[in-house]
Amino acid sequence: MSTVDLTGVRWRKSSFSGGEGGGNDNCVEIALAGHATALRDSKDPGPALVVPTAAWTALLTDARG
Repeated sequence: MSTVDLTGVRWRKSSFSGGEGGGNDNCVEIALAGHATALRDSKDPGPALVVPTAAWTALLTDARG
């Protein structure tokens, strides 16, 4: 199993995430790291799920379809 270095990646979260106590502060953040995409809980930015970017793109394409 290989590891992905997430040092210095730019984490982004949905523009729909308010964070003002309105119940919209629960979201997932993503970061692109070369051929990998990392996902994490914005409230607990410790561990991250890392998947191949091609798999993440396929998931989004299927979800939009």
